[in-house]
Amino acid sequence: MRLLLVIGMLLGALGSGDGMAQSIGSATLESEHPPGRLVSVNGTHLWVETEGSGEPLIVLVGGPANSHVSMHPAFSALSDRFQVIYPDYRGRGRSDPATAPEQITFARDVEDLEALRQSLGLERIHLYGFSYGGLVAQAYALAHPDRVGRLVLANTLYSAQMWALNHDNINAELQRQYPEVWQQIEALRARGLRSSSPEMQKLFAVHGPLIRWYNPDKAQRLRKEPGSVNKALYWKFVGDNIDFETGGVVAGLPDFRPRLHELRMPTLILAGRFDRALYPQLQLDFKRYCPQATFVMLERSGSYGHVEEPETVIPLVREFLTASRKPSG
Repeated sequence: MRLLLVIGMLLGALGSGDGMAQSIGSATLESEHPPGRLVSVNGTHLWVETEGSGEPLIVLVGGPANSHVSMHPAFSALSDRFQVIYPDYRGRGRSDPATAPEQITFARDVEDLEALRQSLGLERIHLYGFSYGGLVAQAYALAHPDRVGRLVLANTLYSAQMWALNHDNINAELQRQYPEVWQQIEALRARGLRSSSPEMQKLFAVHGPLIRWYNPDKAQRLRKEPGSVNKALYWKFVGDNIDFETGGVVAGLPDFRPRLHELRMPTLILAGRFDRALYPQLQLDFKRYCPQATFVMLERSGSYGHVEEPETVIPLVREFLTASRKPSG
């Protein structure tokens, strides 16, 4: 069923003192899910939505337990030039449920991406990997370099260690800005409660506007739907105490830094200046280990550049994907 979502003023008028580009959309926008279908992949079915035509651009969501909905409708603007493809990972969103949590692994998400490419009959694909999706995109691009035309890594990570450092920084921000909340968190830890406990999650919820956004008022633009996050899967994937220690699948993630120099396809890396989870100090490691890439710091974004700065991100991605490739060497 096509779900109608009315989004008021997606890029509402900006104050003259804000310093940002003027709005590129001033009327209420009606955004629908693109046409979708289940695609047979590695013994399961992935839900895939597609809009536009042209060179295929697969948009990989973060999470790691989210459906694709938070990536839409920002990328619809590229559908005039590209076939924009939004898959839901195995067991997430509208894809077939997993019969057992152990069926869902990082390696399988990468394998499913290759099987999806084959099932869709695509020779080469462009990839936009956001957050966890950027990890999948890195692994895929290294394993199948000839299948990737251009690669965009947005607000992403490169290792399990970086995942842990992100949470360390979140905790430090909470301790500084919400000391009364942090005291309650520490009291719950002393009682043996884990991150996944409802009591802990209620307290950690205050960090969202503080940590993830340059302008917290724009958080309402982030598209959500019932069932768009598989919470039970999330805790299996990251471990039930992720705010203090990595566990689950996350603990076994590879460290991509030693191999980032191997990426030979044109690569664009996006980071948010005010992202206090995937924070700039760590993002600059991408410049060090992947010097051949183009690195852009989004100056008015937190974790969600495509939501906070679509007027910057979408033209930037369009220019990157359509630029003539320079001769190697």
